[in-house]
Amino acid sequence: MLLTDGGEPLGAAAPAARWTVEQVLALAPDDASRKAGNKLGSAGPWSDTGGDGSGAVWGLCRGSGSKPYRTVIDTTGPAYKCSCPSRKFPCKHALGLLLLLASGGPAVPAGTPPDWAEEWLTGRRARAKEEAPGGGPADPEAARRRAERRAERIGGGAQELEQRLTDLLRGGLAAAEQSGYGLWEETAARMVDAQAPGLAGRVRELGAIPASGPGWPVRLLEECALLHLLDTAWLGIDRLPQPLAATVRTRVGLTSAAEGPQVRDHWLVLAQYDTPEGKIVTRRVWLYGRESGRTALLLSFGAAGRSPALALPVGVTLDAGVTHFPGSGQLRAELGEQFGPPVPTGPPPPGVTVGGAIAAYGRALGDDPWLESWPVTLSDVIPVPSADGWQLVDAEGDDALPVAAAALSRPALWKLVALSGGGPVTVFGECGHRGFDPLAAWSPGSEDGREDGGGSASAAPSSHKRPDAAAVSAVSAVSAAETVPLI
Repeated sequence: MLLTDGGEPLGAAAPAARWTVEQVLALAPDDASRKAGNKLGSAGPWSDTGGDGSGAVWGLCRGSGSKPYRTVIDTTGPAYKCSCPSRKFPCKHALGLLLLLASGGPAVPAGTPPDWAEEWLTGRRARAKEEAPGGGPADPEAARRRAERRAERIGGGAQELEQRLTDLLRGGLAAAEQSGYGLWEETAARMVDAQAPGLAGRVRELGAIPASGPGWPVRLLEECALLHLLDTAWLGIDRLPQPLAATVRTRVGLTSAAEGPQVRDHWLVLAQYDTPEGKIVTRRVWLYGRESGRTALLLSFGAAGRSPALALPVGVTLDAGVTHFPGSGQLRAELGEQFGPPVPTGPPPPGVTVGGAIAAYGRALGDDPWLESWPVTLSDVIPVPSADGWQLVDAEGDDALPVAAAALSRPALWKLVALSGGGPVTVFGECGHRGFDPLAAWSPGSEDGREDGGGSASAAPSSHKRPDAAAVSAVSAVSAAETVPLI
């Protein structure tokens, strides 16, 4: 039940940082696990608990069977091991033990790991030391021939897709609504056969647009243009600059390895969220480097009902190395060696205005025309209701960004409103053509010690749901520098 890789063992003198309840609950794979973990977050069901200076935490949890479940956690990963039969990671017992740790007090005393916990901890850390990045294929010539054959198949798929787009435009966009989703799904299946999953995913998105409501012909034409651009870029990839060629390979679905020098930094975990993509769940984790000023995106995937492997608590800072993937404007990276336990501390990243956020997204589109959004931190913005939903307004200007529709139905909106109280806040999120999707926030004054803006948050339009009480109360006692997850 190893969840994550890596993590250099620390000396016993290095105290493990205490997590907050909010950070622990952000690790839960779903709401059911979050509720079940909450019930196990008190000392009642636990015995023989303990922790050491290297970040290890362990305990026995009473369950329905005759023997208690053995739970051990390495918080430097974090990684988890539990004797329960759950296929969720972390399981409710791991969440409960972390909540017990977060509560402080004598519930998790300092001690030496028992044999069953020490065995797993030693094995895990030994494997982390032995694993080396890269390694390359055993037969480079065979790998080159496979790559050439796959490139030919993708080229054939791109040409077939170009013909499909030509037929659509020749017959008129209205035909897309009449033909239904079946024809698009058939085309997507052809792209899968051509070993181009990136093209297949975009084709499936095209098939859903005619049923997306008023204005769908414009959206369909826009997406067809982007797909045509990707097709032609692949067919002429040999003439592209290397960074852009790497981006095109990624967009059609070819995988590549992280390369280049490892960037060691103190990385603040800004956000973590899961996105279902067919039978696979993709987990995205955003990091910000304190010294380098760089932003990194970690991706992890889970299939067949299993949660993605990587899990990092929002708001902690990691002393770790990160290696970026190739490509123009690409932020994806791979987490490498960690040199200490996560430390829950630090102010938000430097922020920009609404105009600066839009400009940053525009520059990123120049490097990657298929980019859906770009990570930015907005400083001094106020959430305000509008006729169509909500928007973030510059406290010192007239500019505003609409809040993306996907965020309106989440507790994120009401957490943000409660944190603001009508005053300016700092917000991290993704800025794109659909608006701004808030992912994390910091209370007023978190950057320069300013007092709260005063006043009260504006009332929501009647078409919106009432604030979620749990979401509002979760931010009632937030300190100035504490990161509030909004997803």
